[in-house]
Amino acid sequence: MTTRTLFSATDGQPVETAFLVWKDAHRVHHVELGEFLHIGRERSNHIAPDDEFLSARHARIERRDGQFLLRDLRSRNGTFLNGARVIEAVLRDGDRVRIGMCEYRFSLEKGENLEELSPLSSKNAGWKAQLDRVPAIAESDFPILISGPSGSGKDILAQQIHRLSNRSSGPFVGVNCSALSESLVESELFGHVRGSFTGATGDRKGAFEAARGGTLFLDEIGDLPSALQPKLLRALENNQIRPVGSDRAVTTDIRIVAATHRDLKRHVLDGFFREDLYFRLHVVQLHSPPLRDRIEDFDDLFYFFCRRLRVRFSYAAILKLKAHDWPGNIRELRNVISRAKAFFGDQEVTEENVDFLLDNLNKAKSKLPDLSARGGRSVIKELELEMIRTRLRANRGNQRRTAADLNMAKSTLSDRIRHYGIDIDELLSN
Repeated sequence: MTTRTLFSATDGQPVETAFLVWKDAHRVHHVELGEFLHIGRERSNHIAPDDEFLSARHARIERRDGQFLLRDLRSRNGTFLNGARVIEAVLRDGDRVRIGMCEYRFSLEKGENLEELSPLSSKNAGWKAQLDRVPAIAESDFPILISGPSGSGKDILAQQIHRLSNRSSGPFVGVNCSALSESLVESELFGHVRGSFTGATGDRKGAFEAARGGTLFLDEIGDLPSALQPKLLRALENNQIRPVGSDRAVTTDIRIVAATHRDLKRHVLDGFFREDLYFRLHVVQLHSPPLRDRIEDFDDLFYFFCRRLRVRFSYAAILKLKAHDWPGNIRELRNVISRAKAFFGDQEVTEENVDFLLDNLNKAKSKLPDLSARGGRSVIKELELEMIRTRLRANRGNQRRTAADLNMAKSTLSDRIRHYGIDIDELLSN
């Protein structure tokens, strides 16, 4: 939910025709985009839903240099593209745009069915059994915890749960807990009042308020800073939040869906995640398996992305892709096909092109020493401890710089320091 300006590359071809697609309680709407289109609460806008979360003139989509540009018009509650708050962004086929309480889809095809944009079906018996339970689970208001490796579709599953729930007419608000700095995450979740900290020039609603009447999706909940975990627990137990700088409690009305790629139970045992918060979130659990464990679904997923992007692969190329281990799961598959579109356009992708399209992550991993033969987790933890000690010495104990060097949140580094019992003063004196 960080505010940013995005300029996303397309395949370089001018977009001749595009549509904005959305669904209300009655039907699916398709609006062809011209030179510009305005969305807002005032009736003078091209799209003017009765939505209290909309500003009078909220957002604009305009054609520029053969592409369509989404622009926020200094709205009160922000404009979101694929879950991230944006100021400006170039739209790509299939992008999700949330404005107020409604989610729109940018599509190059008028006849695109919203239900087909996120295929949640499986030929894998175990995963199908979980998916078959989703409609019943969605109807309840209990918290849901979705586990699974990165790229396995946890966010898509969360959106499907929202669409099937009694809160489907409300907003779906996503927060990536690993992408927020420790200093801003409380404001992003609970909001703040004017003057509560430097830069707080006005009151701002947080994710809890933005998701009122709908679903709040807490992605990568395992990376939530430890200092914020008790505050989130209180919010969930009391159904109340307190904006930063405010002495007034606000009653909430949301359904929580959380997701993590971590083994959250192990995270609790290691002291990185509160046990009481874990049990508060772990009412209903779903596990999204890696692609290699549901390879029966490869063909359906592969052809789904190929149809959307209009990419052709030879039979030999498809067989070679199918033999790949897919460490990045469905996200990696989508990226490979997007890469094929960018580099080869309408040409058929051959077997010789496949290595070029695949990441070399697996090859790099194969060159690493096999630590499992030497004790597995204990050896890895020893390496982590030594890396932390080395960077703390190099940075003369500065935890912020050390966290940046190790590519982890400062709160995570602080947790590691406590867990390993590192005495920084003693470390620097040696």
